[in-house]
Amino acid sequence: MHRLPSKAILLRFRIASCVVMITALGLVFAIGCLAYGMLSDDFKWIVISGWCFGGLLLLLVLNALATSRLRCPLCMVPPLQNRGCSKHRSVKRILGSHRLKVATSILFSGYFSCPYCGEKTAMEARSKSF
Repeated sequence: MHRLPSKAILLRFRIASCVVMITALGLVFAIGCLAYGMLSDDFKWIVISGWCFGGLLLLLVLNALATSRLRCPLCMVPPLQNRGCSKHRSVKRILGSHRLKVATSILFSGYFSCPYCGEKTAMEARSKSF
C-alpha cells in the first residue's frame, strides 16, 4: 500500500473529497427542490433550486482547482478528476461515479483505490527516513 508524500497533500485530499461529496449531495438537493417546485406549483422552491444550481457551478470551479494537483503516488493521474483515460478493470463505482467512490473511501475508510491503476493508497504521510 502506497503512502502520500506529506501531511499537506493529505489535507488537500480530504478537503477535495469533502468538496466532491458536497457537490454530489447539492446536486441531489437541487434536483429534488426543482421537482417539488414543479409538482406543487410553488415558485419559491424553483428559485431555491436555481440558487442551488448556481452554487453548484461555483463548487465545480472550486472542485477543479482543488483536485487538479492531487495525484496518485504510483501512476501520477489525478484520481478525483474525470480524465479520458481508461479505468482499471476492477474499479468500483458509487451512483455511477468513480470520483464519488474515491471521495467516500478517503473520508470514511482511510485509504483509496486509484480508478486508473487500481493500487491502494493509505491516507498517511510517508515517514522521513534519513
